[in-house]
Amino acid sequence: MNNKNHTKEQLKEAHTALLSTLKKCEKIDTSNFGKSQKTLLERRVKALRLALDLIERETGELTL
Repeated sequence: MNNKNHTKEQLKEAHTALLSTLKKCEKIDTSNFGKSQKTLLERRVKALRLALDLIERETGELTL
């Protein structure tokens, strides 16, 4: 999808999905992970938080 004019409803749905994924990632036990797996998960969490922040800015709503 290459539409730069997303509706508020689309952004809310994306926010809900991303927030769910973030919470699941934060619950993952990384004690058995190798260094690269931990780094990848940390980068994913940062990317999810960034995406959530941008959606919140766009919609004018703060939920985190």
